[in-house]
Amino acid sequence: MEPPKPNPPPCPFNKLFPSQLEKDDTFFMKLAYNQAIDAWRADEVPIGAVIEYDGEVIAAAHNQVESTKDPTAHAEIIAITQASTFLKDWRLNAATLYVTKEPCPMCSGASIMSRLGRVVYGLPDPKMGCLGGAANLNDLPQANHKLVITPGVLQEECQALIQAFFQAKRKSE
Repeated sequence: MEPPKPNPPPCPFNKLFPSQLEKDDTFFMKLAYNQAIDAWRADEVPIGAVIEYDGEVIAAAHNQVESTKDPTAHAEIIAITQASTFLKDWRLNAATLYVTKEPCPMCSGASIMSRLGRVVYGLPDPKMGCLGGAANLNDLPQANHKLVITPGVLQEECQALIQAFFQAKRKSE
């Protein structure tokens, strides 16, 4: 028997088209936000991620947990794998991860273990976020790598997107 095709609620949000003239945190977060919209359209929790290295995007992903039936198929994990493949190295010291919601314990740990230089996120997660929300894995005293963390970039947009998704899902059930 074939699994049912995704039937996501319509996404009322439009993708953002940032100017290439200023590649700052807002620019890259807008690209992560666009990935989150792709997730919504695929009936996935709308979280998106991009990884920047030397001013260029080397990885872009969104959640794929539902489509792959894989609990580890979070946007951050997929993007870290793409970036490592691109750089041919598991150490991502000079790279920055941009993600629309604060990483969970698994993704926070993967960010530290892959030696990312920075993590920039949009929406804080006081329930499951582990880079300052519910806990902070970056504060482990024995850890041999520390991330530079920048929270709250495009927070309102990221929050509106994820809240609207779950409201729409509740209405359609």
